[in-house]
Amino acid sequence: MPHILVVANQTIAGAKLLDLVRERAAQPDTSFTLVVPMTRPRSGYVIYDDAVRDSAQVRLDLTLSYLRGEEVVASGELGDEDPFTATLDAVDEYHPDEVIISTMPHASSGWLRRDLIERIQDASSVPVTHVVSDMDAEGLPFEVTLVVANVTAGRGVLRARLNEIAAEAEDMLFIVVVPLEAGGDGRAAAVARARLGNTLDRMRREGLLVAGMIGDPDPYTAAMNALQFFRVSKIVVSTLPVTRSGWLRADLISRLRKASNLEVEHIVAEPEPAGRAH
Repeated sequence: MPHILVVANQTIAGAKLLDLVRERAAQPDTSFTLVVPMTRPRSGYVIYDDAVRDSAQVRLDLTLSYLRGEEVVASGELGDEDPFTATLDAVDEYHPDEVIISTMPHASSGWLRRDLIERIQDASSVPVTHVVSDMDAEGLPFEVTLVVANVTAGRGVLRARLNEIAAEAEDMLFIVVVPLEAGGDGRAAAVARARLGNTLDRMRREGLLVAGMIGDPDPYTAAMNALQFFRVSKIVVSTLPVTRSGWLRADLISRLRKASNLEVEHIVAEPEPAGRAH
């Protein structure tokens, strides 16, 4: 029963990597463990530790969802921010028959500039296969829609629209970002995570391939942070009606359209009796 360790970060969903995984999976009883080291983005908006961890978990969750849809037996975990340490820790834990390491091209890969492949080959007796994924040239084998919502995240009108989007495009995956309540107390993160968890559960029960993270209290910053980590084809923003929505009063939709150069669709959800506006 071959077991293969896959180590990747920004290229975790690269087409060449996923093609190789499918090729290896054709061998009977092959299973995989995916490890995503939690390295930080190179530039852009200020990213907090929770956002770094959440974004790595989302990349992992989306890739696992896609592979399981391809009937690949796979599990995964986050690893140390040092990819060398993350890989050796996983080798010690899982005793794989092969290690596949996916990187960006040499000109843009910090891992290759640190001789990661050679160091792992020297430190481990396991065969190492190196895959180079040029994400700019290859793109992703699936499309990603970014969904930004807070108190309206679980509303039926939003889920219905996401189901329509999923039906219109093959292999559509969704990333849900729930910004923290602005001016919230120390429970704001817990409240946002609970809302996110309930929303993801509902969407998964409806057959959507979805993962999510909480974000900065400013929805614009939360969305722009997410765009650093993920290649997105479309943004969906869900709000309360304009009379109840601080997001609309802050001109969120047009600001995101201008900054992202992406299609931004706006979904209005009517408030629930006990709901709070955002």
